[in-house]
Amino acid sequence: MEAKTLNRESWLSAAFSALAEGGVEQVRVELLAKRLKVTKGSFYWHFRDRMELVEAMLEGWKTGRIEAIKAQTRLDGRTPAEGLRYVLSLYGGSSNPRGIAIELAMRDWARRDPRASEIVAEVDRERLRCVSDLFVGMGLDPDDAFARAYLFYSFIFGEGLLARSAAPDRFEKARDICGKVLVPEGV
Repeated sequence: MEAKTLNRESWLSAAFSALAEGGVEQVRVELLAKRLKVTKGSFYWHFRDRMELVEAMLEGWKTGRIEAIKAQTRLDGRTPAEGLRYVLSLYGGSSNPRGIAIELAMRDWARRDPRASEIVAEVDRERLRCVSDLFVGMGLDPDDAFARAYLFYSFIFGEGLLARSAAPDRFEKARDICGKVLVPEGV
């Protein structure tokens, strides 16, 4: 009966939560079953083994991120600069702490695992391509646009590593100034 109450997505969601909270080492069948309050046997209704789960996580994350990146960088009536500011706003504040934790955990995983590294690189290529295209749309040549896109994402992910509590009274103002440096008016 319990195999019917949980589906593959339930296991994947639990696996991503475990990844976000403790890294890939926490993505273990026993721990996930405990988290979901079911037996390990339930897992095997949906996955052959842990490796199949891990591969589903990697592919699912890649597909989801690439779809999101394409949607986020679609202009939908915005100018390229407005599009870039919109993307920057999506990563600001603490609007999606689980997503940010998963992103950082994926990058940590990629430092030690060739398959995870390949997936993260694929997502980053798409990120840089889409954002470079926006900078090209602002009139930059392709090399300058790529460098600006690289700096743009370096800021976004680097920001996630800094403790906001180190300067809470200055954080928002500093972020606003950085946004203007990254996407200046009239570039």
